Amino acid sequence: MVDTAAVWIAAAESFVQRDRLAQLCAAMVDIASPTGEEAALAAWLAAEMQRVGLDGCVQPVAATSANAYGRFRGSAPDGSLLLYAPIDTLTAGDAAQDVPWIGPLLRADMRAAAKRLGDEIIVGLGAQNPKGHAACILAAAEALRTAEVPLIADLLVGFGALGMPSNRRRPELPDGHGAGCAALVKTLRPTQTVIAKSGWAISWEEVGLTWFEVEVDGTHTYVGSRHLLPYRSAIGDAAHIVAGLECWFPSWAEEHRDGLVAPQGVVGAIDGGWARMPAFTPAVCRFMVDLRLSPRTSAVEAADAFGAEVERLAAEIGATVRWRQTVVVPGTTTDPSARIVTSAIAAWESLTGRAHTPIVGLSGATDANILRALGVPTARVGLPKVSPAKVGSDVDFQLGMNAVDLNDMELLTRLLIRIAIDICGVVR
Repeated sequence: MVDTAAVWIAAAESFVQRDRLAQLCAAMVDIASPTGEEAALAAWLAAEMQRVGLDGCVQPVAATSANAYGRFRGSAPDGSLLLYAPIDTLTAGDAAQDVPWIGPLLRADMRAAAKRLGDEIIVGLGAQNPKGHAACILAAAEALRTAEVPLIADLLVGFGALGMPSNRRRPELPDGHGAGCAALVKTLRPTQTVIAKSGWAISWEEVGLTWFEVEVDGTHTYVGSRHLLPYRSAIGDAAHIVAGLECWFPSWAEEHRDGLVAPQGVVGAIDGGWARMPAFTPAVCRFMVDLRLSPRTSAVEAADAFGAEVERLAAEIGATVRWRQTVVVPGTTTDPSARIVTSAIAAWESLTGRAHTPIVGLSGATDANILRALGVPTARVGLPKVSPAKVGSDVDFQLGMNAVDLNDMELLTRLLIRIAIDICGVVR
């Protein structure tokens, strides 16, 4: 008996071309899309989807922010599969905004200008995460459409704005935290989803996050009066609490390590005093914390534990401290026996020819949390980090996001095709 699905998989995979993947990825990198300013890229994606017969549309989210989505209509849709990727980059590709926090200078890979290294590597801002993933989704849908695969259920493709864990970069811009994904789901109402995000294995759960703002009081005074007036350093007291938290975070991670996750924590920003006047001490020093959450840990439990630790550290030195929880995105899980997960694992094993082993100890949060929180069973899979040997240097955090191997993109695209055909079904 002819395996109809296998025939159509082969037909669609024949249209997966490395040069097309490179073209899509490079074009996306060249359109800057920092969080809150994705509208130009969304318009390009919608036009490209229209060109290849995927009914591309733009969904405005804010003045300068928009999603893009398309649809490959099935013959008798009963439900739908969404292939999804965010499209906003963590940094702006602008030295005035990124330096010195990203490093001492803006390297070539940190700019929204794609470069091809030999036959295999694309480098540029977001070339791997998120734009390499988005390019694979578009290429997979395009291959299915070009091969005229007779899908039964609708295949949706979605590209979401505002995906990064970011408050607004400027007052006129919107917050991130998955706001674009939420708007897209409410419009498309998918039955199940695959999100393409870093990691060459199937995952069905991930951490959430909660942010805290901590304020430590001190006395505002002048260096010339330190020995003459009451003195308490807000910065010094904050330093003690920050150092204590950095020692506590690994304990938090180990205490909540289970399933696929090992939720971490960091102090990500600190603010206190006038940089133009270091002779004067501030009355307050403020710092921000990101504490990751297991799907089995509530935001209330995290706040109780965090607050107790902050207050214990403050009591050690008699510091006056206040803290508040500012952002919460709960961790989520999809039942590993759900069809979207088992289908993705079977497709991965078929493609690679080996047994699937999930990646454990994860602490990265994505829009998968938004999808699952809105009731959509979701599997995650994505690209591995580029090999240091292929880029001629160590792969730090930024280069890991900004360099992509076209061989890996081909594999991910083929995997997405196989999942789509299995989940949507084909007319026999």
